[in-house]
Parts: sequence; C-alpha cells; structure tokens
Amino acid sequence: MTNELSAVDQYINHAPANRQEILRTVRQKILAVLPQATEKISYQMPTYHYHENVVHFAYAKNHLGFYPTPDAIQHFAHELAPYKTSKGAVQFPFDQPIPYQLIQDITAWRLSMIAAAHNENYA
Repeated sequence: MTNELSAVDQYINHAPANRQEILRTVRQKILAVLPQATEKISYQMPTYHYHENVVHFAYAKNHLGFYPTPDAIQHFAHELAPYKTSKGAVQFPFDQPIPYQLIQDITAWRLSMIAAAHNENYA
C-alpha cells in the first residue's frame, strides 16, 4: 500500500478548507455505491468510471456541482426540482444541507443503467 495521495485526494486537499469535509463525504457516498469504479480526475473534477464515466462532482464558490448525465437529471427531475439543473448537471448550494442520499441514489441508478447496457446485474 502506498502513502501517495491520489489525484482526487489532491483535488479535495486543494479545495477551500470549509468545503473539504463535504467533498470527502460526497466521495465516500459515491464509492459506497461504486466500489468497482476507477476514480480519476477528468474534466478537472473527480470522476468515477465503470465502463464509462458514471458521475463527476466539483466544488464552486457557492455550490457543489454534480454531473450524472442528462438521462439521470431527467429520471430524477422530481427529486431535483428544488435545485438548479441544466442538461447534465445539478447545483447543490453550500448554504443548504447537501442531499447525500440523493447523490447515492442517482449514482446507483447510473450504475444500474450502465450494468444493464453491459448485461451485468447490479440491482
């Protein structure tokens, strides 16, 4: 085992101190659903890849950006209604509780769609 920091560790460590715990928690929630995913930096943000990019997240000044693809945004439109969304992104304001369970649910849904496309069963 190495003591070297991963690129995602470095990303989180370079975030503002008051955002780091949120980012660590988001990472933990995603990895709980995607233990088989490759964790990397893509598009300058933490990315989780399993056959394809599953989800990304990033911090901005006032919000956490979560990028689960347009299909996921459409599928979870009702749950995401309180948040600002665009075609493939959602903004979770830092001045509100971060919906970690929703992040996990969306990530799990993305995994199920990818697994189905590859004839795998991760129900």
